[in-house]
Amino acid sequence: MKKEIKLIASLFSILLLVACGGSNDGPPPNTAPTRVTQVTFPTANLLCIDNTINFQWNASTDADGDPITYRIIIATDRDLNNVVENRTTTTNSVTITLQQGVAYYWTVTAIDNAGGESEASTTLAFFTSGPGITNYAPFTAAVDEPADESTVSAGTVNLKWVGGDTDVGDTLTYDLYFGLAMDPPLESSGLTSENANVTTTAGNTYYWRVDSIDNSGVKTIGQIWSFDAN
Repeated sequence: MKKEIKLIASLFSILLLVACGGSNDGPPPNTAPTRVTQVTFPTANLLCIDNTINFQWNASTDADGDPITYRIIIATDRDLNNVVENRTTTTNSVTITLQQGVAYYWTVTAIDNAGGESEASTTLAFFTSGPGITNYAPFTAAVDEPADESTVSAGTVNLKWVGGDTDVGDTLTYDLYFGLAMDPPLESSGLTSENANVTTTAGNTYYWRVDSIDNSGVKTIGQIWSFDAN
């Protein structure tokens, strides 16, 4: 009799476990596609002669075998806030016509049919050629280190950025703005290297900006980045 009671109790526990979803036989979690790590056109800091551009990138893969689509975003700023194109395609290329004589920034993201999204590709800059233009403004500098809104150890911090210009032969110089104000004051001007040391104190948030100037004196105002010192 006791054996029968134990057997019934065991069967009841198994039925209760299954009814409550205790089984591990459910579908595995979705895996997002791999990041697009290489774009083939337009490449970084390219001057595009034609303003009808065939954007191309290497295909992503999906561990689950899900179909992949791609979202391409094109903007007139490196932070991709001023979006001019937001397209979705099932292939790893798309042709888009843009305005002439404009600096653009673009990125592409892989998305599977379960909603999984990869990290966006690196943001790349390019110019569309315009009639009568003999000199193009530098591209907006890209942040390197420290990353925007990151936290660093207080003391001497080496600020690093990456400049770019589509005019072959132009040598860029930089004006660095740095401080505690959200609109930081000028720290150094005429820098020829893409880095500079600054001094920080723990407990403060610092803001910085890099303006790029080409051989003709054309200046591109940079975007404001920030970091916390601890």
